[in-house]
Amino acid sequence: MGRYDRYILTQLIVLFAFFSFVLISVYWINEAVDLFDSLIADGQTLSVFLEFTALTLPQIMIMVLPVAGFVATLYIFNKMIAESEMVVLQTAGLSALRLLRPVLVFGLILGLLVAVLGNVLAPAARSQFIDRSQEVREDLSGRFLREGQFITPTVGLTVYLRDITEFGEFRDLFLQDRSEQGTEVTYTAARALLLRSPTGLRLVMLNGMAQTLDATTQRLTTIRFEEFTYDLSALMGGGGLRSHDLRELSTRVLLGADAETAQGLGLSEAQMRFSGHERIARALFVIFPPLIAAACLMLGRFSRFGVWPQMLLAVALVIPLQMAGNAAEAAGIRNTDLRWMAYAQPALAAALAALLSAAAMTGSRRRRSGPPQGAVAP
Repeated sequence: MGRYDRYILTQLIVLFAFFSFVLISVYWINEAVDLFDSLIADGQTLSVFLEFTALTLPQIMIMVLPVAGFVATLYIFNKMIAESEMVVLQTAGLSALRLLRPVLVFGLILGLLVAVLGNVLAPAARSQFIDRSQEVREDLSGRFLREGQFITPTVGLTVYLRDITEFGEFRDLFLQDRSEQGTEVTYTAARALLLRSPTGLRLVMLNGMAQTLDATTQRLTTIRFEEFTYDLSALMGGGGLRSHDLRELSTRVLLGADAETAQGLGLSEAQMRFSGHERIARALFVIFPPLIAAACLMLGRFSRFGVWPQMLLAVALVIPLQMAGNAAEAAGIRNTDLRWMAYAQPALAAALAALLSAAAMTGSRRRRSGPPQGAVAP
């Protein structure tokens, strides 16, 4: 790689890092606000909040990095044109293709980064996120059960605890269950314990009483017990079964999915196949927006008013590419035979980048054969 390549590539990487940091911070703060409401407000610690926000970063980076790369390329080439660096480089004999070479290298670096994030880091982080979310939902002492307070974790359920010992034992428990229409069950117990089972958590109440009121007959039934086990799956908002998310599955599993595997995971075979190919296609696609941005800015002649028309053209060309990706996804997730449409977006982007690069090369040769760019007639 020559000196000019390293010069342009270094500027691209520096500006890319800056824009990435800014955009990731904005998205991260927005995500952190929602997590703060759902975690801290439910009694979780600050360390749990920071862990969850860290696990969302790979997915945020996948969304942000292509935008940061596109914006960084626009900024650097606009700066080079405004400060006449582009004129100097072209006067020194560098063709448009030569000037676009470091942009291609930058795009390949960006594609490699997105490939690692999308196929390795993001699925692992999403899987950990779901596992930790389930653990937090099962952490009733942090989410629902608070000393000396009446808590209503979900409609029809009210819980009160006088005290929680250092060993996790509950003292003087009150639990009212109105989840079944027409029936109200009130449990009181001197002591209670939480036990984990394969299907979820169980609340074991000791030395207590259950009072069942039939709203229709107004009949009250009282039962005293020494030990009673209450299923907390309703209180948890579901059972202990592990839900599956496409974003947590590995690319190998998605690409090799069949109808039986998809049914076992409760997912669609077409969705799984398309998602696997889409991860690969996304890494290929991000190579080309920087090339499109750079080639567009090299199309026009020198102007004291800047290159705003070329910048707007670059943005206008990238938007339909994103729309094409959305349309391909809508078709691919419904039909397994259309999974190849995941590669339509990078193919269109590659063709567009090639056409713009060829146009920039043609324009550059014409300008070199005429008067120098920026020359003022005497």
